[in-house]
Amino acid sequence: MGLRTIMRMSIQNWPTPELRKAREILIGLMNTAIESVEPSLAVRRWLTEEEFEIEGCRKVVVVGGGKAGVAMAMTLEQTLGDKLTHGIVNIPRGTMPQIPPATIELVEASHPIPDESGMEGARRMLELVSGLGQHDLVICLISGGGSALMPLPAEGVTLSELQEVTHLLLRSGAAIQELNAVRKHLSAIKGGQLARAASPARTVSLIISDVVGDRLDTIASGPTYPDSTTYSDALAVLEKYELKEKVPPGIPAHLTNGARGAIPETPKAGEECFRKAYYKIIASNADALAAAEEVGRAHGFNVRILTTTMQGEARQVGEYLSRVAREVCETGRPIPRPALLLLGGEATVTVKGAGFGGRNQELVLSTAPGIAGLDTVAIVSFSTDGVDGPTNAAGAVADGFTIRRAEQLGLDPALYLENNDSYSFFKELGDLLVTGPTGTNVMDVVGLIVG
Repeated sequence: MGLRTIMRMSIQNWPTPELRKAREILIGLMNTAIESVEPSLAVRRWLTEEEFEIEGCRKVVVVGGGKAGVAMAMTLEQTLGDKLTHGIVNIPRGTMPQIPPATIELVEASHPIPDESGMEGARRMLELVSGLGQHDLVICLISGGGSALMPLPAEGVTLSELQEVTHLLLRSGAAIQELNAVRKHLSAIKGGQLARAASPARTVSLIISDVVGDRLDTIASGPTYPDSTTYSDALAVLEKYELKEKVPPGIPAHLTNGARGAIPETPKAGEECFRKAYYKIIASNADALAAAEEVGRAHGFNVRILTTTMQGEARQVGEYLSRVAREVCETGRPIPRPALLLLGGEATVTVKGAGFGGRNQELVLSTAPGIAGLDTVAIVSFSTDGVDGPTNAAGAVADGFTIRRAEQLGLDPALYLENNDSYSFFKELGDLLVTGPTGTNVMDVVGLIVG
């Protein structure tokens, strides 16, 4: 179901023309932001703008993984054609195109919990780049979701152990940097180990960033980039979230052996394998925010990007935004009305209830009580990959009348929040945003209108 269909279905929920117009603008903002980071456009733009030395290469192989893998691989093959030797790229299950590329093999795998298909694809990638020479080229296509889609457990670690620790970390509220610090030290391909296997070949990594600050060692767990984390850091993450006794016993044992020096560390900055490595971020959250900003200005709003590094608990971010909305209404600070406030990044949810939801839906539900009664305020929060947590929704919308409508239906927002059940709440109201997988991923975008 497309975004425009969702918009038509939900307009009846808006009690005033002003809020109806606000929703139309927020939906348009969402479309434009996602379109601005479309992977095919990003790859073509890079190939056009960069001096890309491919002539004289003995072999040109393509590897990688992520939610944008399909479009990136197909565009690269369409552009470079018979210059490519072979490739393997892991993609989310259910996204295989009707006519897949001929030279680059696409392998469907599971996300966010890794599976055997992803492991086999990653193993074959490592084999493909191993043994290459100094006149060969490896093009690595990296995008959000790559950590789960390219699992290759380190020696002594099983896939089932990796699945369990991933599941526990996702539910703990750990930040993506913390999650990936653990992943890298349980892997044979992440944390620069793909680059180490490919050396002495030249590596070119094309990256669509899904992490705050565009940290190259964190995006997809940095398979071609020097790792700044250690086994000790990974152990500290398990201790911080009180998971050391909950994960399979082989996990802390492996990490402890690494911290003691019994297992080689992931490659660090300055090592020989990175001497011929090149990295380019071809799309990011900043690009999506810039596109959203243009939409706001075109509609006559005063626009302010509050942050490009949104992190923390989703409900705390939502409560903060409700206070900001009221301050704009009452004082015209930090920006006068009509205002569009934008945020980019990725909040987290510490799951304590038995409900169903995602970080964007919980953020919006947390905002709704604080903006109740403000008849010119509306908010949208969505994941640019079209999937919010374990749900089929990209996010949700709310406004100053959301709580009143909920009460009329007998819905208690506090109870839904307590049970981490934001999906059910917004489903009852008809305010979920369902796009399906978008084929890209540059984290989340929040738009707050104060008319």
